[in-house]
Amino acid sequence: MSLFGQIRIPGLVDLHVHFREPGFAYKETILSGSTAACRAGYSDVFTMPNVCPAPDSLEHLGAQQAIIARDSLIGVHPYASITLGQKGEGELVNIEELSPYVPGFSDDGRGIQDEGLMREAMQRIAAVGSIIVEHCEVNSLLRGGYIHEGAYAHAHAHRGICSESEWREIERNIRLSEETGCRLHVCHISTKESVALIRDAKASGIHVTCETAPHYLLLNDRMLQEDGCWKMNPPIRDVADQMALLAGIQDGTIDVIATDHAPHSAEEKSKGLAQSAFGIVGIETAFPLMYTYLVRTGMLTMERLIKLMSTRAREIMGLKEDSWATFDLDAHYTIEPERFVSKGHCTPFAGWTVYGRCVKNEVRGKIVFEDER
Repeated sequence: MSLFGQIRIPGLVDLHVHFREPGFAYKETILSGSTAACRAGYSDVFTMPNVCPAPDSLEHLGAQQAIIARDSLIGVHPYASITLGQKGEGELVNIEELSPYVPGFSDDGRGIQDEGLMREAMQRIAAVGSIIVEHCEVNSLLRGGYIHEGAYAHAHAHRGICSESEWREIERNIRLSEETGCRLHVCHISTKESVALIRDAKASGIHVTCETAPHYLLLNDRMLQEDGCWKMNPPIRDVADQMALLAGIQDGTIDVIATDHAPHSAEEKSKGLAQSAFGIVGIETAFPLMYTYLVRTGMLTMERLIKLMSTRAREIMGLKEDSWATFDLDAHYTIEPERFVSKGHCTPFAGWTVYGRCVKNEVRGKIVFEDER
């Protein structure tokens, strides 16, 4: 497959975005988020439930779906929350009632701490043939941290988040997945231990898939700066973690490159590492970053990148291959956040030079974007 000129590939799919509406339209809307995704070559995105009200009932889900039907330019698929109010604790949603209308269930941003509650959720989700899409985090191990517990945190007196806070809950959830037969998709893995656990689980035949994000593949904590654009959850980890993640996308342990596109206002991201909100934007930079720094460098083939950013996600979620994006691989430019379509502009990749620009996006037979250039 040519690495130059124009290339037509299956439309990109993102299993992990935050479009913030309803409830937080000042950060992002369905219109602004889907427009950004549309222009970046995505045909389908899956939205996390940390909106207000959370999609924890047919009524609340219906309110979100009405906005999507009115404003979205592409396929926007909202996950239902696992717990009422997306609290990560308390009472489970009516899984049986919601399951025909959602692609899966997630309490993203809140790991479910109670093993009994997670077991019940998995049992019921397995019974309806759905999937649990889980943010894995042990709250008792966070200890007020906000960046990786590594050399940078120690050198600059920052509170760190240990790797165990992620992999320990992944370990538990894999065990529960095996016990219940529930399909488990692990969100945004960032540690070498997480990669090893998922590799072993797959070898044992357990129904687990996972994703990572471009920032975990291209960055490490030696590169951190005193800026809120470097703060996300999970945090950017050590070089050894970065190398393990890169190995994981090469050998198939990691199924999907998602973005965890998480826009915030400029004010919310202007308070440094300690006080800024967690999260960065990524949907407008993901493909060019991955193509430029993984494919053009020979680390990945284009075929493998397409699988990571499109076809494997379609397999996991049962989407047809019915949409196409055309990219100009020779187009090179500098990432300029002020030119983003998304309302969020906070990215650690500002100023990076990239290749690859979406010039046409056809979603289910309809041209939804065509670059005038």
